[in-house]
Amino acid sequence: MPTVPPVLDIRVVRLEEYRSMGSSPRKRSSKAGKKVRVRFRRNRSKPGRVKDWTRQARQADDHEVDADRSERVVAKGDLSRQRTIIVHDDEGESHPDLRRGTVLAMRGLYAEVDDGERVWPCTVRRLLRTRLIGEKHPVTVGDRVRFRVETGGDEATQKGVIEAVDKRRGLLRRRTGRRTQTIVANVDRAIIVSSAREPLPKPHLIDRYIVASLAGDVTPVICMNKVDLDHDGSGAAVIKRYTDLGHLTLRTSAITGEGIDSLREVLKDSASVIAGQSGVGKSSLLNVVQPGLKLRVGDIIEQTSKGRHTTSTASLIRLELGGYVVDTPGVRSFDLSIIPRNEFEAYFVEFVDRVADCKFPDCTHIHEADCAIKAALERGEIHPERYESYVHMFEEPGVGK
Repeated sequence: MPTVPPVLDIRVVRLEEYRSMGSSPRKRSSKAGKKVRVRFRRNRSKPGRVKDWTRQARQADDHEVDADRSERVVAKGDLSRQRTIIVHDDEGESHPDLRRGTVLAMRGLYAEVDDGERVWPCTVRRLLRTRLIGEKHPVTVGDRVRFRVETGGDEATQKGVIEAVDKRRGLLRRRTGRRTQTIVANVDRAIIVSSAREPLPKPHLIDRYIVASLAGDVTPVICMNKVDLDHDGSGAAVIKRYTDLGHLTLRTSAITGEGIDSLREVLKDSASVIAGQSGVGKSSLLNVVQPGLKLRVGDIIEQTSKGRHTTSTASLIRLELGGYVVDTPGVRSFDLSIIPRNEFEAYFVEFVDRVADCKFPDCTHIHEADCAIKAALERGEIHPERYESYVHMFEEPGVGK
């Protein structure tokens, strides 16, 4: 007879206790919902310290103001910075008038939602924005949402209000300031595009995209574009590094057409996001994959050899060959501080099988003695730039504990 896991055993004991008392566990009504504590926005909370002493003194009749005997620099406790809202587990399910759709793009305060019949410009319900206050945007491209159509006006100018967001999977996220930005949701693969030349490849940025993809349960695919410019073979050396690690890799050129058929096979009948630094040719590749898209293509700044930002917002594109791809704006940095630092080792595939051989179970692989990762680095089994990427991520200020 198989042994019962400890957690399950506790649940069984508690259930037996209820039965021995002659009553069954009470069920919480789905209609009542549950209470959730959420943070106020900073501009909604009252500051703890009183300011404008000079103005108050000038406005006083006797030009004197009695100061408080004590003051707080911040508001009192977490209770003054949070509010309670009621959340229903089946929110949106009990409203038959809600429509289902997929977010195609975000345009300022509006989300473009496709319900299969037309694209609706939708705002986001304020309660939903409050619940997801830790997110830079409560709704992102690729989200499956439920929305209602506002009544009044003619059909061409009607708008919608997003009431609920379905559970997400396949996320690509990063930190922006104090909030988390979900770049895209519900994708299977991340096509991480770099270029052999103009601009030069940035392996550390590729590594960050790989970690972000794996952390979001997305399969990374590394694509080296502009291989027609790789005259010295430096781009081929970079892509070989990831091929040797077992990652799926592509070599493409939007000019010569090399590798485009392979890229089509990767994109076919799947949900993908194409990402990378500015100027590597993401939009150019999509224009070749599906002629007729006519996505805007930028050029390279000669003084810096960096690409110009031409794609200003992420957008979902339905592919004629099946599936869809999300085209994202180019980035020059990718903050991964949302990931706990003790998880980084799990996203470096060359580390995984060696971690158990470290002397200390909590080895950071940076300063400890008898570290299996550092030993493999010295033997040349781990690429120095890959190890450097790990150290930079681990030591980055603000990385989660």
